Amino acid sequence: MLLHAYKLSLIVMAPKPQRIRHLAGATWQSAMKKARTMSTETETESSSMKDAFSKYADYLNNLNDKRERVVKASRDITMNSKKVIFQVHRISKHNKEEVLDKAVKDMAAVTDQYVSRLVKELQGTDFWKLRRAYSPGVQEYVEAATFCNFCKTGTLLTLDEINAAFLPLSDPSVEPLQINILDYILGLADLTGELMRLAIGRISEGELDFAEKICSFVREIYRKLTLIAPEMDDPSDMKQKMETMLQSVMKIENACFSVHVRGSEYIPMLGSADPSYPLLGMPDVD
Repeated sequence: MLLHAYKLSLIVMAPKPQRIRHLAGATWQSAMKKARTMSTETETESSSMKDAFSKYADYLNNLNDKRERVVKASRDITMNSKKVIFQVHRISKHNKEEVLDKAVKDMAAVTDQYVSRLVKELQGTDFWKLRRAYSPGVQEYVEAATFCNFCKTGTLLTLDEINAAFLPLSDPSVEPLQINILDYILGLADLTGELMRLAIGRISEGELDFAEKICSFVREIYRKLTLIAPEMDDPSDMKQKMETMLQSVMKIENACFSVHVRGSEYIPMLGSADPSYPLLGMPDVD
């Protein structure tokens, strides 16, 4: 009797085939639903990641395109700034005002036509990222502007004055492009080489006073930059320029010294009918 009751309980407790199929179906449906959910989440994440990287690609492509335009603008500034420097070197004691007036106009044209294009490309952007692309042009511009200003007024054109000239070229609603101190200093270092050439040319035409003024000016720039150069974060470029600048100072000093020492010597100029024409235009000293 007990054995019969035990067998009956086992039969009652045993899962029916239909119930097993129901449980299996429910488990399968749950697994499929979970798989679909995971697939949907994966597709969403993949789409989000794709959109993000698409934005990164667009940003980099636009940045590269901007860099190419900035490099082109920098080259145009460099080329036309050199033309201003060549114009200034044409001065003599007979045409100084005329030559310098034209140089000033040419400098204004460089600013309006070429610098303005660079400003429009870089205003309102993080232009520090593209500094290496436009730095050579800016340095040449600083060199030409300071060279022209010194020959015109005898003073140094400051960084604030240059940046003030850039402000009208920018949209007032965005951050304007401003020349940084490093590019200004590097441009000044190049300026001394042009002043050395100018001084030698002025000595050859007898303008010793002007050459001595240039010598004092270049010597002062070199002295000031000697104090600044060791404090620069990346002095590698400046180190080479300082060596070249020292050579320029020594050349001007030696030329001026030689004129003072040998001022009483005479040499007939080729094609001159006056055999007592003084050397370098210096008066006779007994």
